Parts: sequence; C-alpha cells; structure tokens
Amino acid sequence: MGEPRLCIVIPAYNEAARLGKSLEKIAGYIEGQAGPVGLILVDDGSSDRTPELMREFQSRHPATRILRNQPNRGKGYSVRRGVLEAQGEFVLFTDSDLSAPIEEATKLMAALEAQNADVAIGSRALDRSLIGVRQPWTREMSGKFFNLLVRLFTGLPLRDTQCGFKLFRRAATRRAFELQRVDGFGFDPEILFLIRRSGGKIVEVPVRWDDNPATKVHFLRDSSRMFLDLIALRWRQLTGKYPL
Repeated sequence: MGEPRLCIVIPAYNEAARLGKSLEKIAGYIEGQAGPVGLILVDDGSSDRTPELMREFQSRHPATRILRNQPNRGKGYSVRRGVLEAQGEFVLFTDSDLSAPIEEATKLMAALEAQNADVAIGSRALDRSLIGVRQPWTREMSGKFFNLLVRLFTGLPLRDTQCGFKLFRRAATRRAFELQRVDGFGFDPEILFLIRRSGGKIVEVPVRWDDNPATKVHFLRDSSRMFLDLIALRWRQLTGKYPL
C-alpha cells in the first residue's frame, strides 16, 4: 500500500466505553474512500481497557498504528505526537467520541481545497441548527466566553476554535505542531495562532455535532488552565519564543 493521501489521528484517554463503536465507524469510512487512508490511535496513558480495544482493532485492521503515552500527557500532547508521526498530504484530527460524525470530513476537505486553505476547522457556531444534542447551558456560555478571550489574546477571527474536528495540510502546518507547547485541552488556539502567524490560511466550516455528556473536560479546572494557556501563549509570542 502506498502513502495515504489522508491520515486520521485519534487521541484517547480512558475511552473504553465508547471507543469500540467509534473505531467501527472510522473503519467503515476508510473502506468507502477511493485510496488508502492512514489511521493513528494515540493512547494517552489509559488505565482502562482502551489499549486492549486498540490492539483488538489493529488485529483486524493491520495498517492502524498505535502510539502510547506513559504516563498520561494530555490531549494537546497526544494530538501533536500523532500529527508529527502522520504521513500523507492531509491529517484529520477527530475526538474519539465522534461528536462530529466522521462523514463530515468530506465537508472539511471540500472547503480546504476549494479555498486553497491550509486548515479547515469544524465549527458549531456558524450554523447551530446542525447541532443535534446541545451542551448544558453553562458549558455553552463558557465556550462562547472562552472564544471571546481567544479572539482578544490571539486575534484569530474564528467563532469556534474548540471543536475537536480539524483537517490540516501536513507539510504547511508541521512547523506549528513542532512549536506547540500546550499539552492540555487549550492547545487548539495555540496551533491555529501559529499557523495563521506563519501565513497559513484557515477556513471555518459548519458541521453536524452532538454533545457527549461523558466529556473528559472538567468545567472549572480545565477552563482555568485553558485561560492560563492563553496568557502563556501571548507571553511566548511577545518574548520571541515562537521562531517562525
């Protein structure tokens, strides 16, 4: 099998309850593509059956690669590791719960190629009629407030940086991942900031999305860390820590 045009990266931490179903949907999507598609599963030091489920899936789909962090390092670290290990022209990062259905990747690819962009990001904010199951009101309002902070600290003209569904041109965005410093949930603004600062073009694409109540994001703890990550991002930028 030749080098895939697309590689899918899925980070997972203690996802045994829902990973198996998601992987079968991913497998169905890959089988429906015209050419080979790579798949990288990043186990972020899980303590449940997540590694076992990954190995079982790999035994049936040998082209799958499994990377394991030990100990737990964070979602941002896992995505960075997976993207830097990927091959092919494009890399798709998706959350393991598939809140945005994997089929929506077709929309991202079409928008990226039509607009000659370097990144296409799934967005819940551009067309909220596509949201099937909404987040609790407190989380939705928190997300909107965080996006306002992202705009203020980074200048990114984006409505939703946190949707876990993003497509990258690998060669054009690799340097941003090499410079990424945020290991936790607040990594998205940093990556998008670095890509835009290096001259990359980002397009935002409305996607179907359903909230999964089993999210790993802790409302107060992780919101505070993400705010601190924005402050640290701005400090690194002002002090020349991003040599683009």
